[in-house]
This record gives sequence, structure tokens and C-alpha cells, in this order.
Amino acid sequence: MVVIHTTSKLYNTLHDVMENIKPVMQKQLVSITTKVDNANSFAFYQAGTTNQGTRFYWASADRTLTLVGIGETVAFESDDNGFDAVHHSFGQLLENAAIYNDYEASGTGPIAFGGFAFDPLKEGSVTWGDFPNSSMVIPTYLLTIVHQESYLTINALVEPGESLEPYIAQSVQFMESTFQREQMPYLIQQEEVAPEEWKQIVKDATEDIKRGVIDKVVLAREMIATFSENIPISSLLNVLSEQQHQSYIFAFERGMSCFVGSTPERLVKVEQRSLLSTCLAGTISRGQTQEEDEQLGSYLLHDEKNLQEHDFVVQMIKQAVELCCDDVVVPDGPILYPLRNLQHLYTPVKGKLQQGYTILDVVQRLHPTPALGGYPVEASIEFIRDKEPFHRGWYAAPIGWFDPKDNGEFAVAIRSALLYQNQATLFAGCGVVEDSQPEVEYEETAIKFSPMLQALGGLQ
Repeated sequence: MVVIHTTSKLYNTLHDVMENIKPVMQKQLVSITTKVDNANSFAFYQAGTTNQGTRFYWASADRTLTLVGIGETVAFESDDNGFDAVHHSFGQLLENAAIYNDYEASGTGPIAFGGFAFDPLKEGSVTWGDFPNSSMVIPTYLLTIVHQESYLTINALVEPGESLEPYIAQSVQFMESTFQREQMPYLIQQEEVAPEEWKQIVKDATEDIKRGVIDKVVLAREMIATFSENIPISSLLNVLSEQQHQSYIFAFERGMSCFVGSTPERLVKVEQRSLLSTCLAGTISRGQTQEEDEQLGSYLLHDEKNLQEHDFVVQMIKQAVELCCDDVVVPDGPILYPLRNLQHLYTPVKGKLQQGYTILDVVQRLHPTPALGGYPVEASIEFIRDKEPFHRGWYAAPIGWFDPKDNGEFAVAIRSALLYQNQATLFAGCGVVEDSQPEVEYEETAIKFSPMLQALGGLQ
């Protein structure tokens, strides 16, 4: 059990802050940030169980930033991938907002967190019924842990004469909670969905590539795991954080569903106009010994199929970044990016974001990268839309956050699952090029199911 060491000092601190807030003359967003004693992110998330359906969790791959949101003050949602609409609505809301934040800490204040669908043109599905094609949320209560310092933000739409006392009391209750790691329920059934059909789709893709219809396509498949009880999300996040170092840990709840994952793939990060995107494509397993691990890594670094797949991604991201950045820098070749279960080819792309562009502009230009869709983009997405026998929803799409200063970070939502009560729908994909073999690609996706399966306690 982990205890958050918070006393009535927080209650008094919040009251002191409230005394300096000017009365509102009309309905207005009021955002108040204060520094708090060291907090436990899993305890805070777990404390918001009564707000299930309106919580989110985010931990950066290097664990320097953790965000936990409870409650929904404002939601920007659309049935389209409304990047422009989200940014416009966010800006309009902030024009009349009262923001009380004396800190320069990243991820504090009225941030927006959420994500987008992989393909908004794909017909809807029951599985993703709780998720619109785009949803970015300003949480009512936000815990930010950045460089081991903790901050609490309250975001409220306040009416004239409305007391903020209920927000203070609720914040203290969340902060004074303790984390109790629950036992994961046991697995009842684990089913791979239509594996032979999927292998045939891989074969169809290679034939289209040989005919010049597409150059590369990324094909995904599903696995459905059923458990004895509802899956405790806060405990699952805790397990993922312990097991999957160098991966982003995320969860986003809508209605009765929760999209959760541990992805190694950054789409883009912007901090004070400095931009970083990463190309992560080309995959092989980890070895059982150091010698085997090094042999596998060396093979990956020299394998023509994986290098070709990786270069597709590098060239596309470089071109997209050059359209909105100055001083773009790309290394000559990839290096290895090792994870617990897998190792990938990795190339960073850096630049300076030009004035007039926002992080959402970059997200829109980058999504979907050839690492998640294929190349050419439109032709590969059309192939996926027509051939894949399931709806990707938010899988392989951007998920992340941004703040009023256009700082923020988005990852690509892979190594993920959609949870609904006692059922988890897992997703995994792989890049298909001309010489891809269906059985080999099938085995690669099986490996990519491992991070989430292991955390859930499923069969490997």
C-alpha cells in the first residue's frame, strides 16, 4: 500500500489561493494550480472511481511527466478528425478564462488530453461505440507530476456567485487517498480473431505491392480476452508502468469503456517550439541471453525488409516536419531501441516549429505515418479500410495532450487494448512489404500482443 502524505495543509493552501480569485461576472473557465506534496498517480486515479468514464492517465516514456485527470469540465468532440476544430474551440474558451498558475511546470493548468480515431471514414462499430472520432478533454481535477514535483490543478466552469468549496473538498479527498493494488482477475477465455483470414489478407497485400498498387501497408489484427471479473484499471496501469520501461503508459475512459496501452512510439513532442518526432519501425524479439540479444539486434540493423520498412517512415516524417519546421535534423541511419519484449529500429527527427503552427497541425500532418498505415498514405488506408475485418477505432492513432502555450506530446496508440467490464480487445499490427511472408508477419503480431497480455495475466 502506498500512502499519499497529504494533510489539512492542502485544504488550507487551496483556501488561501481561492481568496485571491476575482469574482466572475459571467460563466467562465477558472483554472487554479498549486504545488502539493509528493503524490502517487495510481492512488489519484483510483480515487476517481466514482467518476469512471471521465478519467485519463498519461506517463511519458522517460517518466519525467505524469498526468492524471478526473472529471470532465469541457470536452471537444467530433465525428470527424477535427484537429482544427479542437484547437479553435480550445482557443476560444481560453480567451475569457481566468488562469491562476504561478508555475512554469509543463502539463499544469487547463491542458487538453485525448485522442483521435485512426480512420474517421471507416463505418462505426459497436466495440468503439463510447468513443467519438475525436475527443480532447479539459479535466476538472488534474494531478501533474513533472521531474518528481507534484501539482494540482482545478478547472471549473464557474457561474457568478458559485462557491468553489465543493471543488476544494473533492480535491483533498482525491489527494489523501491511498493506492491499493488489486489482484488481476483470472483469464476465462483468450481468442485470436480470424487468424487464417488475416494471413490471406497479408498475401493479398503482397500481391497488390507487386502490382504497384501500394508500396507498403500495415495490417493489424485482434485478440479478445475474457476475465472472471471487471479489470481494475488503476492496478493494470501500475503493472504496465513496472513492466514496460521506455514506453508511454496511457488510459482514456469514455462511458463504460477504457482504452489503455503502453506504447513505445512517440508521434511528436513540442516544448518551447522545439519539436521531436521519432521513427519506430522494424521489429524483432529480445534474446534469452545477451549473446542472442545482440545477434538479433545485429540482424535487425542489417535486414533489408526491416530497413526498407523503416526508411518509408523516416522519409515521410522528414517531409511532413520540413513543411512546418526550420533546422530539421535527421541522423544518417537508425539505432536499436530495446524494450522488455521487443527491439525496434529507431531514428529521431528534430526541428524548430515555425510561428503560426501548433502541435495539432503537426499531428494532423504526421498521422497516419507509414509505420501505422502504409505508403502511399491514401492508397494504403483505403486497403486497410476495405480489407481489415475489424474497426481500429483509436488503435494506432494519436493520443496525448497540449496546453495553452502549444507545448504538448502525442504518442501513437499501439500495444493497446480496449477494456469493457471483464473483456479486453487487444490489437497488434505489422508492416507488410513485397517480400513479406504471412506466417512470419503473424508471428510478429503475436509478439506484439505480449506487453498487454503479460500485464493482464493472459497466455503468452
